[in-house]
Amino acid sequence: MYKYDEYDQQMVDVRVEEFRDQVRRRVSGELTEDQFKPLRLQNGLYLQLHAYMLRVAVPYGTLSGAQMHLLGDIADKYDRGYGHFTTRQNIQYNWIKLEETPDILAELAKVEMHAIQTSGNCIRNISSDQFAGAAADEIIDPRPYAELLRQWSSFHPEFLVLPRKFKICVIASETDRAAMRLHDIGIKMVRNDAGEIGAQFYAGGGMGRTPMIAPLIREFVPLDQLITFSEACLRVYNRYGRRDNKYKARIKILVHELGRDEYVRQVEEEFAHLLTQPIEPPLAELERIKAHFVDPAFETGLSDDLDLTDPDFRLWVERNTTAHKVPGYVIATISLKPVGGIPGDASADQIRLMAKLGTEYSFDELRVTHAQNIVLPHVRKADLYTIWQALDEAGLATANLDTVGDIIACPGLDYCSLANARSIPVAQKISERFGSAQKQAEIGELKLKISGCINACGHHHAGHIGILGVDKKGLENYQLLFGGSEGADTSLAKIIGPGFTEDGVVDAIEKATEVYLANKQGEERFLDTYRRIGMDPFKEAIYG
Repeated sequence: MYKYDEYDQQMVDVRVEEFRDQVRRRVSGELTEDQFKPLRLQNGLYLQLHAYMLRVAVPYGTLSGAQMHLLGDIADKYDRGYGHFTTRQNIQYNWIKLEETPDILAELAKVEMHAIQTSGNCIRNISSDQFAGAAADEIIDPRPYAELLRQWSSFHPEFLVLPRKFKICVIASETDRAAMRLHDIGIKMVRNDAGEIGAQFYAGGGMGRTPMIAPLIREFVPLDQLITFSEACLRVYNRYGRRDNKYKARIKILVHELGRDEYVRQVEEEFAHLLTQPIEPPLAELERIKAHFVDPAFETGLSDDLDLTDPDFRLWVERNTTAHKVPGYVIATISLKPVGGIPGDASADQIRLMAKLGTEYSFDELRVTHAQNIVLPHVRKADLYTIWQALDEAGLATANLDTVGDIIACPGLDYCSLANARSIPVAQKISERFGSAQKQAEIGELKLKISGCINACGHHHAGHIGILGVDKKGLENYQLLFGGSEGADTSLAKIIGPGFTEDGVVDAIEKATEVYLANKQGEERFLDTYRRIGMDPFKEAIYG
């Protein structure tokens, strides 16, 4: 994984001291809250319902054991003993004291971490495939390109005050595990007919109030023009994006209103101009970055055999592990979705345990997924049972990946000042209703996502089943959506009808699964059956 050079380290160290002075002036009264707000947001610090919330960047979801261990220590020392992993592959702390924030940032800087550009109208944390560098189906590790984009976008003077926040995703597989087309810019590393590696660009995707799927805007960008083309995309947006209406300020609205073809025309025109300017970093810089992402020292000749006589271990292996590109290894996903738990939450002790397992059994590497789970990307199959035993003892061995129990949920009205309804209790009730391994096995793959407001931090538009919390005359109400997908077959979920109470929406989901099981053919997923038979049978069963 990438290691800071002197410039990276100096950048975060200077920012820490700058923010320390800003906090001092806020605490002393020299700065008003209105003056301080844009400064704290630039450092990932939000003022939520009950306390300050700090969002820490985890670039493209990759962490070392030492970094993960520190995240656990911060949870103990500065929060209430836990952290919340988010859909941006970041971690949030919900109970932060303002005057302690600079100390937290200083501790993060010691392990090459920060909270810069995790908020504000700028280019946010670059996200990627959580299996990058390990997956058997990728053509190349996408993380060096994500890192190049991170370096380009950090403190970019032209893009620190965009019309609205901006999110970029980089993948390198036909299997989209990172919701690439639901980003402002989605980049897919591809190989052209000549066998050359380059980038396929999508632009204008996003969720929130007006969800849209990003259209393809260029089939192939050579590697030595990756940053220049990215800059062209951003420049056109920065020039014409709406600043008079925050609800229409995202690039998806610009691409929609201009039309895909006109946006592409303007990007290509800007791109041609930028090619005459010294925009692109030298390929030597990309090669320098790539050197940080070479494969670890995998052993050869390892057996692929596993002793699966323990039925609980067997279930976890079947549900929570994925094929690795190297024989004898496996990718293991740690679910942060125990039955009745809060999706994405992990205690300080659990965080430190995962750090220890990553250090000892996964070449000192862990990943945060956009589905709010943690990945050990390079595990010897011979070590898998030992890892599972440690996870099981810590309450981290829930075998529910991609099932109805593997719920994405935002913090909702329990914490967030923007939310209209609570997400956490709904997630807990659903996981309890569908908590049995037998029930989850019967239903199979069903991706369920919950947002407490229209901002869609819980990705409800991309759920096979999505839940949106709304305020209905002062009462929490939950709209149900069907048919979303975030993968290569990206689609947007549609509202099926009137909303429900908290308990009512859980009952409605159970009825929906009954319709699915009664109508599925062969190995169809819930999503496949829904697409085949349409919404009407589900509406009839749910509403009568």
